[in-house]
Amino acid sequence: MNQTRPEGNAPNAASPDTVAPDTGAASGFILPEIAQVPAGWTFAALSLGLGGGLVLAFAAPQVMPGVLAVAGPVGDLWLRALQATILPLVAALIFTGVVQTANTASAGGMARQSLGLFLGVLAFGALVALTVPTLLLTLLPIPASAASALRASLGAAVPSTLPGIVDYLRSIVATNVFDAAANDHMLPVILFMSVFALATTRLHPVQRDLMAGFFAALAGAMLVVIGWVLALAPIGVLALSLTVAAKSGPAAVGALAHYIFVVTASGGVVFLAAYPFAALISRLPLGRFVREMIPVQVFALSTQSSLASLPSMLGACERLGVRVTTAEFVLPLAVALFRATSPAMNLAVVVYVAHWYGVPLSLGTMATGWAMAVLVSLSSVSLPGTISYVATVGPIALAMGVPVAPLALLVAVEIVPDLMRTLGNVTFDVAVTAAVDRKAAD
Repeated sequence: MNQTRPEGNAPNAASPDTVAPDTGAASGFILPEIAQVPAGWTFAALSLGLGGGLVLAFAAPQVMPGVLAVAGPVGDLWLRALQATILPLVAALIFTGVVQTANTASAGGMARQSLGLFLGVLAFGALVALTVPTLLLTLLPIPASAASALRASLGAAVPSTLPGIVDYLRSIVATNVFDAAANDHMLPVILFMSVFALATTRLHPVQRDLMAGFFAALAGAMLVVIGWVLALAPIGVLALSLTVAAKSGPAAVGALAHYIFVVTASGGVVFLAAYPFAALISRLPLGRFVREMIPVQVFALSTQSSLASLPSMLGACERLGVRVTTAEFVLPLAVALFRATSPAMNLAVVVYVAHWYGVPLSLGTMATGWAMAVLVSLSSVSLPGTISYVATVGPIALAMGVPVAPLALLVAVEIVPDLMRTLGNVTFDVAVTAAVDRKAAD
């Protein structure tokens, strides 16, 4: 997945004002060895489960109760294990992400300009997710039969009414952060961890490094745990998809295809926005930018990795006239911190599930999702594959009061939207690098 990213430095620096921040060491975070299962295996398990469930439903209904008596608990157990990892992982990553971002902002003028452009694009992407999926779901709604069948298969409690503005404001600040964490109230936990991380940056260096090291170690340990859980994804997804297909029939397949279209389209809007950004903000000739990006995009699609595409992006920047010192500073920083399509596609997943489950979305809830999508994108450091999906989508869903149970099934089809993630990310990485270079030259 394109979010498997480095924590390294830019190789060169032009002046003290353009010293590349150490995006990994700044927070003490070192990505541990994580057990990973190829995404194709999980997708194959999904296909096998859906096919097996349909066979049970139509060809062998007499054996279905016995099979579901085994598959149901297995899928539920794996889902519970997955849910248990989300909150402690995200709390630790938020801390290390805030510290890392603060350190980047203090690294010099070019770093601050880069970070400002990163935040602007991420905020735009999150706004896309609050508009495009809703529009698409209005024009092409989820089939009612499929939605109800899938809800019955996966199960999850949803709020029946919207909280009032007073209740919403009260929910932002918890009187007991541990109680909020125990009850999966993500928003007050994230707010507390963000403020706590900012406060830590004001401590004496010895104390600050001690806290950063603790939370980096906590994040690393939780990544190992979630890696163990996701190593069992083929089994868990097989059990869940078999149960869903057996109970909902062909509607399950159509609903997953519908989901892929809506989420990928949201990322596609951000990808396409990179072109007017390059023309208007970076002031590059549009035709030239399009031509120079084609080799980068082809390579990125073949590798599904922004990190692997870094040399190709550096070559494109050179051909576009971006100064080498700027490209060698900004591009590694972008690969480490900037995931242009993440807020749009992560939040689009949550909006889709909200529509799927009939969860009402107030302005306050949508504002929460917007802010969370940007924050978790900056805080997801170098998370690979399905781990990134769980760590970035899960907290947004919890903060917005949207069920996380469907994520265990949707993660199996992330292999398709991930192509759009990679495509949009590398295109915007080059466009933003050119914009920073243009501002430095003015």
